Amino acid sequence: MITAVDHVQLAAPPGSEDRLRAYYTDVLGMTEISKPPALAARGGCWFRAGAVQLHLGVEHEGFRPAKKAHPGLRVTGIEEYAGRLSTHGAPVTWDDTLPGHRRFYSEDPVGNRLEFLEPLGE
Repeated sequence: MITAVDHVQLAAPPGSEDRLRAYYTDVLGMTEISKPPALAARGGCWFRAGAVQLHLGVEHEGFRPAKKAHPGLRVTGIEEYAGRLSTHGAPVTWDDTLPGHRRFYSEDPVGNRLEFLEPLGE
């Protein structure tokens, strides 16, 4: 029986770790977590916010950012959060097609699509 999502992994090109660290920590407010030594040698970086983990793994051959597939990240204060991303130069594209939610899409520095949503009434 599946009980939870442990993490979501997105791909990144070689050498992008510093840009990813700046975005995921400074812009999104996540905390970088250490990778096990055997996995750290592969590059990439991992981040956490509460129980949510995002892993960015280096794709050495033919990296292409995820344009349709994406993690959906629940936030509080979505208007302020969108403002935070905009202030840091990240794109914010609002989408009002999901009933009962406010949501927008953005991209990380390597082009991966990210969805941010907040249920109405929370």
